[in-house]
Amino acid sequence: MKKTHFLVSMLVLTIFNSCQNNDENDNENLRKQEAHTKIVNVTKHDGRPFSTGSSSVSGKFVAGPGGGVLMQGFYWDVPEGGTWWNTVKDKLTAWSDSGIGAVWLPPASKAQNGAYSMGYDPTDYYDFGNFNQNGSVETRFGSRTELEALITKAHAENMQVYADIVINHNSGGQSQANPFTGTNTWTDFSAIASGKFQRTYDDFYKNSYGNNDEGAFGGFPDLCHANPHVQDWLWGRDDSVGKYYKNVMKFDGWRFDYVKGFGPWVVNTWNTNVGGFSVGELWDSNVNTLEWWANSANSSVFDFAAYYKMDEAFDNGNLNVLNDDMMWKRNPYKAVTFVANHDTDIINNKMPAYAYILTHEGYPTIFYRDYEEWLNKERLNNLIWIHNNKATGTTSILYTDNDEYIARRNGYNGNPGLVVYINNSSSWQERWVETNWSSQQMKDFTGHSSWYPITQGDKWVKIQCPPKSYSVWSLNQ
Repeated sequence: MKKTHFLVSMLVLTIFNSCQNNDENDNENLRKQEAHTKIVNVTKHDGRPFSTGSSSVSGKFVAGPGGGVLMQGFYWDVPEGGTWWNTVKDKLTAWSDSGIGAVWLPPASKAQNGAYSMGYDPTDYYDFGNFNQNGSVETRFGSRTELEALITKAHAENMQVYADIVINHNSGGQSQANPFTGTNTWTDFSAIASGKFQRTYDDFYKNSYGNNDEGAFGGFPDLCHANPHVQDWLWGRDDSVGKYYKNVMKFDGWRFDYVKGFGPWVVNTWNTNVGGFSVGELWDSNVNTLEWWANSANSSVFDFAAYYKMDEAFDNGNLNVLNDDMMWKRNPYKAVTFVANHDTDIINNKMPAYAYILTHEGYPTIFYRDYEEWLNKERLNNLIWIHNNKATGTTSILYTDNDEYIARRNGYNGNPGLVVYINNSSSWQERWVETNWSSQQMKDFTGHSSWYPITQGDKWVKIQCPPKSYSVWSLNQ
């Protein structure tokens, strides 16, 4: 909310190995071994855009060994006029070809401001742009028919579609006398056009169930999840919100908005009754809190701990903080990583951040504007390909200092994994690292370096990284 996997891509349980920091003496000893390492074609890459040439051309997403990637298919204040569903639909084939396996859509139902609302002030959960209420038939994003066409197209591309679910609060109700407040409140939703999930004052706090729950937002009526009527309509009955979205509209999963506003049992119960992928927006950098919520909710959670550490690392020149704890290190199956979203966009040095989340454990998210407008799409596609095809196994951090970070994905089930090298300094850097491969040729799959080094018998090899950039190394196969 705007503030004033299934494909979680890992294949094994996370094991966060301790950092192996080589001091200067160790580096010097390793450099002395350089004569025993073969390097083919030492001409440095000139920095031009690079493509693996390995992207799918089938028009359908096919999961690779590393899994898939989630696209946030909107940003705050996308164009008005009911065109957004068609805009996204027209991009699905290209996204699928690039290795994006799922798209997260904005709140799809009619909200208080009708054709102008971004959907985070929901009125009628069953009006997808097919009822004339709140000043319009269509939502800001388009009609129900256009939304259904988008979802159908996504499924034809073998992609999943996640709905943004706003169940902390409602807006757009009529005024009614409220005996629990002694005033009139905007809590009368008995005349909504769909006729489904009608609500009155006792469905909102404060009411006969208590004065409040975990948190209210923005002065909107705070939905009371303790009320059996609310529970029944959210997830219980066959035409509940969750089951209607899943079985009729064909959504595959959920992004739960503002989960600080209600107990994690709500998401847990929804997931038990409805099913599908779920991720919660718990805006908190404390990894203990994130882990507690994810376990209690039986859900993935956005890795805000990693988000703020990446800002400190890549914008403030302190890559050592990447040694700190994050949700993806606690449980990659429940960590959804991101560099920006519709609510927050504080990381300026974004490409190393995307290199980080697309080579590490967790389920990485691409922000629409980064992909379609602001960053180098070819470079992002290259990292998506690397993620889907090479980013397997547990993670071992091999080296960190203020300017350099090197980590190894240890591979899984015959896939060799990778070594990622991020360099925040203003000059090329080279380091000896220990791989999992003996006497085999490697290459940088980003194309930033044109070295083709061969690992020694003891698995050590020297790799390099350009200034203010990254390289990703794996077996040349």
